[in-house]
Order: sequence, then C-alpha cells, then structure tokens
Amino acid sequence: MLKVAILAFEQIATFELACAIEIFALPRPEYKDWYKTEVVCFENGPLQATGEIRISAKHIQTLDDYQILVIPSWNTRSNHVRLDLAENINAFCKSGGRIISFCSGAFLLAQLGLLQDKRATTHWRYCEIFKQRFPLVNFVDDVLYTHDKNISCSAGSAAALDLGIDIVRQDFGHEVANQVARRLVISPHRLGGQAQYIETPVVKNSGTLSHTLDWAIKHLNKPISVDDLAQQASMSRRTFDRHFKRALGTSPKVWINHQKINLAKQLLEAEDLSIEQLASKVGYDNGITLRFNFNKYVGVAPSQYQLQFRKMENSLKKF
Repeated sequence: MLKVAILAFEQIATFELACAIEIFALPRPEYKDWYKTEVVCFENGPLQATGEIRISAKHIQTLDDYQILVIPSWNTRSNHVRLDLAENINAFCKSGGRIISFCSGAFLLAQLGLLQDKRATTHWRYCEIFKQRFPLVNFVDDVLYTHDKNISCSAGSAAALDLGIDIVRQDFGHEVANQVARRLVISPHRLGGQAQYIETPVVKNSGTLSHTLDWAIKHLNKPISVDDLAQQASMSRRTFDRHFKRALGTSPKVWINHQKINLAKQLLEAEDLSIEQLASKVGYDNGITLRFNFNKYVGVAPSQYQLQFRKMENSLKKF
C-alpha cells in the first residue's frame, strides 16, 4: 500500500486540495492495496483555505513515512518557504520519493531548485511569470501534465484530475484508472494541452458524433480512416472534420491514433505479444507503423513501455 501525504498550508487552494483528496484519499475498498492518504501540514493549528474554509490536517515533522507527496497549490507571489518544509521536501525528493504538484504547486518545487533542468508545467495564467522566475526549468507549454523522473506537474485546475488519473494508471493499470475516471464523470485521457479547454466544451451528448466515437472504439482492431468516421456520422468529410475539431479540440486522425495507442498500452500491460501481433490487434498495417506512432504519442518504444510497467508493477508488490 502506497502512503500518500497531501501537503496543506495557510491559504491552500480549495479546489486543487479537493482534487487531491478525491483521487488519493477517497476510500475505494473494491481495489486491493489502494493508497493510504493523509492531509498533513508543518504548521500548528487549523488552516484556512480559499473561500474562508477552515481545515484540520495532521501535524508532522518529517515525510519519512510516505512514498508520495502531493502539493495541491502554492503562493505564486511569495518567495518565502518555511525552513523545515524546504528541508523535508528536498530530503524526500533526494531519497526517491514521488512528488506530484497540481497547478501552482510547481512554484514551490521550482523555488526549492527541484525542477532545475526538468520538464514542468503549471496553469497557463502563470506561464510567463514562471519562466521569468525560473529560467533553468525546462518549461513545457500547452500540456495537461508532465513527468520527469520522480516529479510530476499538472497544468491549471481541472488538469489536476488528469494528472491524478494518469498516476492511478501508472500504479494500478488502465482498467482501474478508467473506472475511477468514470466515477468522476471525466475522460480517462483527455487529448492535447490546456489551450483547447479555454473554449472547447466537454464532449458527450453530441448526437451522431458520440455514436461515431463509440463505433470507432469498438473497431480499433481494424484500419479505420477519417472517411470511415465521416461515413458513420453521415456527414461530408469537410463537415465532419469541422464538427469533430470543434467538439474535441483535435483532428479525427490524431484522435484515432490516440485511441489505438491507448489500446496498445493496455495490451502491453496484459499480454506478451510480438510487435506484429500487437499491430494487428490495434488496426495498424505493420509493426513499423505501430512503433512510429507509439514513440510519437507515448515518447518511448512499446518494448520499453512494457518493461517500465512491469518494473512499476513489481515495485508496487513490495509495499
């Protein structure tokens, strides 16, 4: 069982704190060895969150008992960090503990020097000030979250849930992550970066398009083209492309590839398949095409992904 500490402090952002609690602290007895989570603080007395909400957290002096630390937010205008907090987080990171920051929480990690030469992101509102203050961070624009070694960062607000679901996916696999996402009434994996969510609504109840997406997911083992999707939706190719982009914020071709790669990831976690067998099961003509797209969308080769997943699975058994 992985022990998780959610860091609380004065004027913590209520929404991001709630996201961390929903993902990691909500009891889920149906899953074996689910996270054991505590909201902790290094300050005395009750704390006040945004909206004048008073919260009580477990007062601690060390993070030694935890394997994961979640930082829901941080003050983007302050350079002050308590010495005991700074020392504990630095020691936790150095010992290999996993750190997850939501939204402005990346500011705390950057102030402590933990993001130097690492990929990181934060809410689009804070991008420019973050880059100015922390030029040695490898800042990534327009993504929902980043992973770099033992540190993960999410973009603004609701992207905290996207990162949380991805952490669950890493720790417990696709099936559990999808179930948790469904209970949150969110997509198990949103496409693209933050920019598309400024004006793009959540997809569902979009009539013919919704049925078309369901059809495509059922036929991922076949070579589906965008023309096939347009035909299923009874639209011209031009009308379908426009409607799809407006609804999902991405192109039909990119969406199809994402679905095929997600299926490939699930199969890699569950089965031992050759690259050609895997390509056939996810509707690619050959292993070369699969390998190219897997590298493009996941960032590693299929064989490397499977190896990483199995290492993670074995490490979980130790807790």
